[in-house]
Amino acid sequence: MSIEQALSFDHEFTLQELLTGVNSSKLLQALLTNLDSPVRILDTHDKCLFDIELDQFEEKHPLKKTPLYGELEPIGYIEAYAPLPSLQSAAQLIQLILYSNSRYLMASDLHIKTQRDDYEELQRRNAALETSKVKYKKLAESLDLRVKQQVKVIETAQLKLYENEKLASIGRLAAGIAHEINNPIGFIRSNLTSTESYLNALTKLDAALKTGATNSYILKLWEEEELNYMLEDLEDILKESIDGIDRVAAIVKDLKSFSRVNDADEEDADINEIIRQTVHICAPQVQNKLEVILDLADIPLIFCHPAELGQVFLSLLLNAADAIAEKGKVKITTGINESNICIEMRDTGCGISESDLSHIFDPFFTTKDVGQGIGLGLTVCLNIIKAHKGSLNIISKLDKGTLVTICLPIQHKKY
Repeated sequence: MSIEQALSFDHEFTLQELLTGVNSSKLLQALLTNLDSPVRILDTHDKCLFDIELDQFEEKHPLKKTPLYGELEPIGYIEAYAPLPSLQSAAQLIQLILYSNSRYLMASDLHIKTQRDDYEELQRRNAALETSKVKYKKLAESLDLRVKQQVKVIETAQLKLYENEKLASIGRLAAGIAHEINNPIGFIRSNLTSTESYLNALTKLDAALKTGATNSYILKLWEEEELNYMLEDLEDILKESIDGIDRVAAIVKDLKSFSRVNDADEEDADINEIIRQTVHICAPQVQNKLEVILDLADIPLIFCHPAELGQVFLSLLLNAADAIAEKGKVKITTGINESNICIEMRDTGCGISESDLSHIFDPFFTTKDVGQGIGLGLTVCLNIIKAHKGSLNIISKLDKGTLVTICLPIQHKKY
């Protein structure tokens, strides 16, 4: 292969370029030894690139010879006073050296070009990455804003759902509470009607006394109007009406805690009292199927949101009632375990299957019939207990009942 063929695919080296890196003194010494003649290497423009001075050679070889040219195709020539075969052999040697050097130069050139291309590619990619970085930064900021907006929408929707669940729980009590209030109101109204008729009799007696009626007439009137019975009945009426009013007042008092569901105020409260109020409130709703047994220990006050905890106990009691087909019991126990107040609610209901037990706190999960619940009751309960830095655990087996355990840290208001 000629030097031209070796280099034509990429770069055409000049003779001077090919001689770069070649040890000229060793090369000329080798040529001088083989040719026994002054030597010059010239490019295609007859420019001498390096040589051995002729006058230095003539000191040893006074005889002059006609120079011959060996072509270093196609980039230069070798000139010496030597036989043609020797000169051609020297030219082939130089061609071999130059060819080897051309491979080195070509590899070096390719390496530099590759590095330059790689660097340019890296620069291009870096510029593209910088552009992408700016683009994705803006996109990330936009997505972050959208996520925050969506989170706010979800939180708002969640609060509405939780509020609906709270209202739904209280709404389930409405019929029972209405009945509980209507009973005393009903007999109070009946008592007032009786009192009104008694008032008419007393009015007749008053009129007779004012007109100076005789004693016999007054006694007759007393007997006709049954005033002795009226006086006895009035005493019972007043006592019964007062009891009825006290009963309504107690219901209203217990309902007061549930009317403060949205009240953000926390206070030192008695868990036992919250449980009693809750049981009293839901009694009309569950009394036909659920016997509530209270075993409340002497426990300290804790800093909490009474209305929210009342909501938890209410949901759990209603769940216990729903789990009982006909008649059952739920026992509520309170006590102290280390630095926590523990509340246990154990019912004799149908229990929860193992497959459902792992999902009971999932939002919207429910085993009730459509329209009987939206599946947020226990989710709300768990969130409320967590907000109080407590824990809520449920153990249940089918046909064995359910045990709910709530632990709340004993903490008091910091003044």
